[in-house]
Amino acid sequence: MIIAVVFLPLVTLEGIEGKMFMPVALTIIFALLASLILSMTMIPVLSSIILKVEEDHESWIVRKLMGIYSPALDWALANSRKVTLSALGALALTAVLYTQIGKTFMPVLDEGDVVITVETIPSVNLDASKEIMLRFEKEMMAKVPEIKTIVARTGSDELGLDPMGLGQSDAFFVLKPVSQWRVKDKEWLLGEMRLIADNFPGITFSFGQPIEMRISEMLTGVRGDIAIKIFGTDLDKLNQIAGEIQTILEKTPGSIDVFTPINEGMQYLKIDIDRLAVGNFGLNIDEVQELLKTSLEGSQIGIIIEEGRRSPIIVRGETTFRDSVTAFSQMLIALPNGTSVPLSTLAKIERIEGPVLINRESGMRMSVVRSNVEGRDLVGFVEEARAKVLREVNLPEGYYIKWGGEFENQQRAAERLSIVVPIAIAFIFIILFITFGSMRQAGLVLTNIPFAMIGGVVALWVSGEYLSVPASVGFIALMGIAVLNGVVMLTYFNQLRALGYSVQMVVVEGAKRRLRPVMMTASIAAFGLVPLLFATGPGSEIQKPLAIVVIGGLITSTLLTLILLPIFYRWLESKPLEEEEIA
Repeated sequence: MIIAVVFLPLVTLEGIEGKMFMPVALTIIFALLASLILSMTMIPVLSSIILKVEEDHESWIVRKLMGIYSPALDWALANSRKVTLSALGALALTAVLYTQIGKTFMPVLDEGDVVITVETIPSVNLDASKEIMLRFEKEMMAKVPEIKTIVARTGSDELGLDPMGLGQSDAFFVLKPVSQWRVKDKEWLLGEMRLIADNFPGITFSFGQPIEMRISEMLTGVRGDIAIKIFGTDLDKLNQIAGEIQTILEKTPGSIDVFTPINEGMQYLKIDIDRLAVGNFGLNIDEVQELLKTSLEGSQIGIIIEEGRRSPIIVRGETTFRDSVTAFSQMLIALPNGTSVPLSTLAKIERIEGPVLINRESGMRMSVVRSNVEGRDLVGFVEEARAKVLREVNLPEGYYIKWGGEFENQQRAAERLSIVVPIAIAFIFIILFITFGSMRQAGLVLTNIPFAMIGGVVALWVSGEYLSVPASVGFIALMGIAVLNGVVMLTYFNQLRALGYSVQMVVVEGAKRRLRPVMMTASIAAFGLVPLLFATGPGSEIQKPLAIVVIGGLITSTLLTLILLPIFYRWLESKPLEEEEIA
């Protein structure tokens, strides 16, 4: 039951982390509850039928372990102060190491393929954008033999679910098997592709992966590890602030593919209608505006039904009116008296540059700076970049910045776990108190948790892995195993105590007799995770941090359970010698 409660925090996770780890948590919880029922019903019946009375004997492995553990336990009990101070020192060192471990949301999952987002000037037309992408693809195929196929997509799709301009393209690169690469290192391959992309002037690009890109868009609305959203009212000011932040990010160690969507340079026709001239010719503003809208955009005047299909009838001006400012300005406007005058007589027409689009979130105008992070942890990068932005960028009144992307997911997951995990520990304490009927014994079992974390933190630090959601799941699983080992040993201590044994005899004999079950629990859990530790296939990046934390934590948890728990129990339960019954 305690193990099941430990995994409850995973059920409360939201977003991608919830979808990924909730099935694991639910499977473990239901399996443990079923196991609890069977252990109290079917197992006793089967044991009475199958098991026979035989002489108890220890295997050679247990005898070897006992030969090591027995003198170690005797020495630890004789030098309890030194052992306790050493354990507390290790715990303090672990707290220091924890601050040196980077934090991120999820390890980078190698999907195998690559997607490059390419952006040119906003005013480019479809034909020019297609030509640029074709040259880009040919250059990549010619110089990077590891590429099998390239599929590019320019602009928005038919359904409009992925709004992009004609100057924006996604190039999907399908790679050959790693065995056919010149150098079996994807970072090297991405570096080669970046060198080729750098040779195309006038385009900006960012690298990603298909699934990762789509998930980031669904969760945060933008692509990239870091998305800095600047909110305000004036587009020019937003673009200026975005440029300043982009410069800061480019100078921050660890940044790569820093990218700000170009939000200026789109060509517009500005039409200033002369109200006096329109009135003099017997027209009104609404009539002129409706005519201009029909000429440029078209107006629906009816519907035709053919073979069961409804097709709108659109009236639109000539193509030359939309392509040429001169032709548009000479367009004739019919007057009430039957004559006509050119549009230039009624309005001033000029071509201007303006924003590509106006992004909004929560009703506020927004500009976005995106960046990926390479070679360092996500949270450490954001903390450094945020300090620089706060120091170097002056935000006008009414403007503010929000940090999102993968970093936003990490903050949300960490915040939820920081609330739910203590609640789960409180429930565990209540269960332990009900079981043992003693607050100090319940607290004694919980002391296994911080000492179990020592091995997990050290294992992360040694391996160079970051503290991510999978690593946090590993710590949760480790917490359950540590509590379980404590319950196994403390329950047997209390049984011996109830038989009248002295505290000294209880901790010595009880610890030795619980060596086998504690070692079995720890070793089975550790060996079960070894395949995840050495896995190299797709998804192994997510499994590895979990395995590292649990295996590393089991080492220290087992050692400290077998050594420290007897010391702490003797200290808490010791009484004056005249009150004890010597067995």
